[in-house]
Amino acid sequence: MAGARALLRLCPLLLPQDRHGTAYEGFVTAQGRDFHIRILLPADLQLKNARIECSWRLKRILHGYQHILKQRLHSCPDLVSFMVELKTVLEIALKNTQDLHIPRPPEYYSCLVRDLETLGWNRVAYVDTGLTTVKLKAEDSCGRQHLITLKLNAKYPTEPPGCLVDFPVPFAVSWMPQNSLIDIYNQFLAALESLKEFWDALDEIDGKTWVLEPENPTRSATTRRIAIGNNVSVNIEVDPRHPNMLPECYFLGADHEVNPLRTKLNSNMHLWDPEISLLQNLRELLEIDFPSRVVLEKSDFARDCGICYAHRLHGSVPDRVCDDPRCGQPFHQACLYEWLQGLPTSRQSFNVIFGECPYCSK
Repeated sequence: MAGARALLRLCPLLLPQDRHGTAYEGFVTAQGRDFHIRILLPADLQLKNARIECSWRLKRILHGYQHILKQRLHSCPDLVSFMVELKTVLEIALKNTQDLHIPRPPEYYSCLVRDLETLGWNRVAYVDTGLTTVKLKAEDSCGRQHLITLKLNAKYPTEPPGCLVDFPVPFAVSWMPQNSLIDIYNQFLAALESLKEFWDALDEIDGKTWVLEPENPTRSATTRRIAIGNNVSVNIEVDPRHPNMLPECYFLGADHEVNPLRTKLNSNMHLWDPEISLLQNLRELLEIDFPSRVVLEKSDFARDCGICYAHRLHGSVPDRVCDDPRCGQPFHQACLYEWLQGLPTSRQSFNVIFGECPYCSK
């Protein structure tokens, strides 16, 4: 309910079309203009599997930003967060679309080239032919490579360029008319170092466990679904500003498998030590050692969905398991929801549906 109110405050013209909150239609407003949009969410409300439909005007404006929006769909925890990101990108896109028709004075080009030369061409990853888009590259203290995309308007350097980064937190630039690209670059480097511990924690998890989702995580992704054993996994949500604190944990698997893990987490929560790594803390609290991908590939973990007979569906792996220990068949949540909805014996309470397992009928 709180999320619905927040969405209404942010986008008062975007309204839900069903009681499940899986379809929204209306308008998103930017720079005093309204753009028609329709958002369709799957039954499990996972943003990464959402479908966005919009007017041809909005599609044309956002044409060069599709990969950024796709990243945000995968990394944003809820629809409100994504709409904040969408409006930010739309503001930048509109500003740059308008600037395309404004002739740039000679001073613009001389200033930009001077700034790039002062910054160093070795830090420039890309410049478009119109000298309106610049991508700068940087390496953090751990050797990770990062990019920042700058969209410059005709009034540069009086007005700052729009900045797009692959960060899990907003990146706001402090700008004065006398500033240059070097100032943005230095702020970019400072932001990279502020996120160092967050990326260190997730890099250790990516390197030492089997991460089921996301398959190819971006630097802005704050969640990891980690394999624990046969059809048992834990989904963690790491706070990028406090990466050494206990993350939100959600266990997936049959009840008889995950209930002991929940009990251990609750019993050992007081043992969390922010001085050791996130992965080591999880090992000690759950009293397990996360198996590597090599070990689990030999097991029966990566079984296909018992309904669609595929392992990955729209990028997701099976995340629901029959609670009967003798069955344990995994299913995609979306497949299971659709299957149970079609059974006359199933019953539904709010957005949860109960019914027989398609495999063992329990």
